[in-house]
Amino acid sequence: MSVTIDNSTPPRAAEAEPDSSRSRSFGPMFEKYALVLALVAVVVFFSILRPEIYPTANNLQNILGSQAVLLILALGLIVPLTAGEFDLSAVSTMSLSAMTIAVLNVQHGWSLLSAIAVAVLACLVVGLINALLVVRLQIDSFIATLGSGTVVLGTVQWISDSTSVTGIDSGLVDATIGTRIFGVSLQFYYALALVLIMAVVFQYTPIGRRLLFVGRGAQVARLSGLHVDRIRGGALVTSALVAALAGIVYAGMLGGADPSSGQSFMLPAFAAAFLGATAIVPGRFNAFGTLVAVYFLVAGVVGLQMLGVASFVQQLFYGGALVIAVALSGAVRRRTTSRGTR
Repeated sequence: MSVTIDNSTPPRAAEAEPDSSRSRSFGPMFEKYALVLALVAVVVFFSILRPEIYPTANNLQNILGSQAVLLILALGLIVPLTAGEFDLSAVSTMSLSAMTIAVLNVQHGWSLLSAIAVAVLACLVVGLINALLVVRLQIDSFIATLGSGTVVLGTVQWISDSTSVTGIDSGLVDATIGTRIFGVSLQFYYALALVLIMAVVFQYTPIGRRLLFVGRGAQVARLSGLHVDRIRGGALVTSALVAALAGIVYAGMLGGADPSSGQSFMLPAFAAAFLGATAIVPGRFNAFGTLVAVYFLVAGVVGLQMLGVASFVQQLFYGGALVIAVALSGAVRRRTTSRGTR
């Protein structure tokens, strides 16, 4: 008695397979650009509610140009975050950069370039101290940078006598907000250039891959022969350097420096960094995702302001966005990791 085995695929299964493969390919694509779609939805929503002022070229130019400092600061944060470290001192470091330039240039008559050079060196010292605390003394980066950031903030208030310093060299003002291209101030293009540089570094260079490897598992990276401590320390120093750049732009934008206004960047910068990890390259802190996240948050805040909501709503918005962003980025990272292990 012979038995014939039919290996053909049932008609229904064969028909369902293309739909299933399409849905599997659509899922990651939607996840990748969901935040971009959310940004478009926010713009459309507020454009409908405030058609006379929100969707105007003037508003768009102001939004793009006014958020360069936040974008630069958030880009600096994603370097240590990728390596598995926090830098809570970045905002204070940015304030130190801006205040050092203002004090030296305005109160002591230093040239602009000399003041900028000293500001950058001072911020690098902060980064080196953070690296020493975290790498050599084995203090958790959250605690170490929180403490160093508080010390730096006290230093800023000390050198400024807790007062604003204005009247900085007009050359810096012209180089940030005084000159416009297509109606958008130069500071936006500086931030955009940094986005492109960091995107290339993270995606196409060995250091970008090493940062990610260390962040995913420092012990495994150490066993693989990587200089983990050097990479962790370098990430903190890089964050301080980028914070110094943000401070230079901030000083030009204000035409001086304020000892306390920089602290308002803390929540939105971290919210943008974590929210950006859910977009473009889901599961990873990345430059283009951070760019989209910054303008998603700002588009929402500007829209709420135009609707006349109370000022405290902005803090609620940023705080809620930070909590949601951390939860989403963690979920996306776990899902991405589980896909890679299949």
